[in-house]
Amino acid sequence: SSDSELELSAVRHQPEGLDQLQAQTKFTKKELQSLYRGFKNECPTGLVDEDTFKLIYSQFFPQGDATTYAHFLFNAFDADGNGAIRFEDFVVGLSILLRGTVHEKLKWAFNLYDINKDGYITKEEMLAIMKSIYDMMGRHTYPILREDAPLEHVERFFQKMDRNQDGVVTIDEFLETCQKDENIMSSMQLFENVI
Repeated sequence: SSDSELELSAVRHQPEGLDQLQAQTKFTKKELQSLYRGFKNECPTGLVDEDTFKLIYSQFFPQGDATTYAHFLFNAFDADGNGAIRFEDFVVGLSILLRGTVHEKLKWAFNLYDINKDGYITKEEMLAIMKSIYDMMGRHTYPILREDAPLEHVERFFQKMDRNQDGVVTIDEFLETCQKDENIMSSMQLFENVI
């Protein structure tokens, strides 16, 4: 019976009040209402599980395989790690990505890269994200991407970011390097385009 109770509570998930969400985000009440209508249309239960998220996200990148990147993105949006994205999680993340300060966007990007959420980005984590982005963009991009391009990208990032050469990038190293480096800042625009 606890399973059916859980299902009932999931089916009836109601978002926090609009006023509270408006205070937490940079969206107007009208924008929040419009976003909520769209969200409820795609996700009538008020919650998005990972499979549904992948399905929706993959529609935007039919030329490639977006499932791995969608997995990482899902985990970044799923703030409490419970395997479902609530409207609140979605709209708070979206607010940062669309209207956040550079600092907020970079913190969100760090969280995306920090796959195991231990407070550090490893080369392996960054490579997994890069490969998923290249997969998502598809093999038909121009100019054609070489197989080793993601690894080269990661090596260049790490040379710049890992200031103390300890093999991991901290949030401070990430923020400091990104904000000082024009190339990294312009490549951050790439992520805005794929979100």
